[in-house]
Amino acid sequence: MLRILDARTGEPTDAALARGLVRVHVHLPGFGITGLRVLLVADVLVRALEIGGNPVWATLTSAPDPADAVDRADTADEAVSADPADSADPNDPADPWDEAGLRARAAQLGIRPFEDHRDTEPGPVATRTIDVLAPGAAPTDGLRVEVAPVDTGRGPAPVPGDPTALRLALLARRRDLPLRLDADALAEAEGTLKRWRAAVAGWATRPSKPVPEDVRLRMRAAWEDDLDVLAVLDVLRWVETSDVVEGARFETYAYADRLLGLELTREIGTSL
Repeated sequence: MLRILDARTGEPTDAALARGLVRVHVHLPGFGITGLRVLLVADVLVRALEIGGNPVWATLTSAPDPADAVDRADTADEAVSADPADSADPNDPADPWDEAGLRARAAQLGIRPFEDHRDTEPGPVATRTIDVLAPGAAPTDGLRVEVAPVDTGRGPAPVPGDPTALRLALLARRRDLPLRLDADALAEAEGTLKRWRAAVAGWATRPSKPVPEDVRLRMRAAWEDDLDVLAVLDVLRWVETSDVVEGARFETYAYADRLLGLELTREIGTSL
């Protein structure tokens, strides 16, 4: 059973009630790289719930938090004479706060579409609502998952050749801790993906073997413990150089990728 640390109380809470519908609702802090990280955490949360057999309704509120809008209105006079970059997302100065741009980047990262929906509109009845948002967002009634901001310095977020490398880089730190995203972080993620995909393609040529039960349990225990993606990645690093037979290594990586969404099997057959 997936349990999430509720940021309202600091207590672990069941993410779902039996097999009832779970609503995962994103509150976007803006349309820059931090908003992308919030969407990504929500996407992984939806994946974990679906793997556990729970139906999920994925929604978002696309407008920035009203409090942020008030803050921007209060400083409008200052913004007129300021550098235009100062009016953009502070975590991604080159981003014009464009929702379509954020959705396009999210699609490149394999993030599922989230339905734009407000609580005042009719919709399915969920037995549990999980709100995914940035720290300091307006109070919510649902279980609260907070995602810390991304720091790219004063420049725009670097763009990798493989968008999936950005997905891995954004997953490479606990969601409640600020993340520094620079060229080095993306290069490390790209190198890891290249190595893992090549290894998976090689393992795929060996006789298939099931995921070892102890490995499967370690991964499930990791992501069901407050969606600990870092622990899942650690299991993959261990399996990579372990004495687990190659066919089982392949199945392990394919199984983990249902949660991670890193396209780890993408290179299978490309060298044939």
